[in-house]
Amino acid sequence: MSRADLEKLITTVQQNNPNADVGLIERAYTFAETAHSEQTRSSGDPYIIHPVAAAQTLAEMKLDDSTIAAALLHDVVDDTPFTVEDIKNEFGEEIAFLVDGVTKLGKIKYRGEERHVENLRKMFLAMAQDIRVVLIKLADRMHNMETLSALPEQKQYRIALETLEVYAPLASRLGMGELKSRLDDLAFPYVYPEEYKLLLSKIGDLYEKREAYLEKVKPILYAILDKENVHPLAVHARAKHYYSLWQKMHRLNMEIDKIYDLVALRIIVKDIPACYETLGIIHKYWKPLPGRIKDYIALPKPNGYRSLHTTVFCEDGVITELQIRTQEMHQEAEYGIVAHWNYEEEGKPDHGSITSRKLRWVKQLSEWQHETQGTDEFLDALKIDFFRERIFVFTPKGDVIELPEGATPLDFAFAIHSQIGEQASGARINDKFVGLDTPLRNGDVVEIIVQKGKKPSQQLMEVAKTTAARSHLRKSLRSQGIELAPKKEPVRVEMILGVENRVGLLKDVTATLAKFGVNIIKIEGSEKKNLAEINIVANISSKQDLPRIIVRLKKINGVADIKSRFV
Repeated sequence: MSRADLEKLITTVQQNNPNADVGLIERAYTFAETAHSEQTRSSGDPYIIHPVAAAQTLAEMKLDDSTIAAALLHDVVDDTPFTVEDIKNEFGEEIAFLVDGVTKLGKIKYRGEERHVENLRKMFLAMAQDIRVVLIKLADRMHNMETLSALPEQKQYRIALETLEVYAPLASRLGMGELKSRLDDLAFPYVYPEEYKLLLSKIGDLYEKREAYLEKVKPILYAILDKENVHPLAVHARAKHYYSLWQKMHRLNMEIDKIYDLVALRIIVKDIPACYETLGIIHKYWKPLPGRIKDYIALPKPNGYRSLHTTVFCEDGVITELQIRTQEMHQEAEYGIVAHWNYEEEGKPDHGSITSRKLRWVKQLSEWQHETQGTDEFLDALKIDFFRERIFVFTPKGDVIELPEGATPLDFAFAIHSQIGEQASGARINDKFVGLDTPLRNGDVVEIIVQKGKKPSQQLMEVAKTTAARSHLRKSLRSQGIELAPKKEPVRVEMILGVENRVGLLKDVTATLAKFGVNIIKIEGSEKKNLAEINIVANISSKQDLPRIIVRLKKINGVADIKSRFV
């Protein structure tokens, strides 16, 4: 292999860190190249291309020498005769620790829920020890997605699906917006090929037209801001990523004309006062759309994203979104946690520290996973607490409490204090009395009504949605001598659906099954004479649920026939 990629890597490292230990990176490359010398990728390329690509991604994020060297070596222990001890002897304890961490994560594969969940546990525990382990894993997945076309079709779907469901949400929670969007877009055509084609047909040349329009607006904007004595550091257009665009179109009944941020203008200014001043100037010249001003500086998103968003009637009345942020906010939005690298006094990164609020959820998960009763409950916690959108609700004193969507006043009570949760008897939401099971919405002001001496009942386990609340309830019930009944063993069922081919049918089927809490083990499709078939193997709660599930599935447009059996 040509060393052109290595030279590119070294150049990137030196540009971002003039004091980098280039010799360390070159030694790691040579070691990895030798170790993988007999291996090739599925594409037929030399294997070393992969770790170099992962290292390049991390170098562009301005990560440290040890992380980049570990990225070069990340597959050595897993795929070659060399051991962690060999890495330690050659490169020291820190790099050996990182390589060992990546090796222990393993490859997350959908070979049954048990394996899937155990690997997720390993991933988050590794994060709690050293976030760099997961950053290497994300860079590894990025290159695997970029070269996915070389794999068999079945593997393409599995890897792309887990990218959408595990890796991209993880990057999002770490605030790594650009990486998250790239992973989404790479996975989209493999998981939803028909939807991807439909999107392309609907977009047509809209992107090009919008970009051309914004290029016309940019000098006008510069002139307006200059007139008001505001001088932006940069103004550039940002095109919406395909998968994000598809999700938004789906929410808007595929009406692309309602999407105003297909291509948005991003304005970078020197400081926070300049952000608000720029917003005021823009509204002075272009009328804003009511309800479309979002202040993520005063109230950042859960992953730390900060910016001002506004949508205005711009030149020629074209509805246009503008985003206003500082250079620091821009770096945070692109690189997330990497932009917040903690440094000790001597300037060495404190990579193990996760004390910041941005990574509090990682630490919570690593603690809670020890308290959960089994892998099903752990996965439920993961789905509910960490890969779901977040909401902000307020105490009567104005303190902000962050919760997942679907959380209840009971979850809010436990988030404040375990004793308040245990003695909660009701709640007021925006001064109205409600039950503890009422779903909370973003911006609600919540007051918990407590009854002193009250003991929680077993029924509250159905009300609590977050892992923290359920964990506290379980301990309290146990202290009363109440043991929760173990979960019933699920029933395995096979369903064969005769269906007409139409876009979105598979999504409707899986959404219906999700409403019944059905755990899909395997799903395959095949072509017959006039109809296609979808073969589903899944776990359901009890045999009595199957008739209701079938009745609901038959109501889906395009489902013509269903055969089922218990297996």
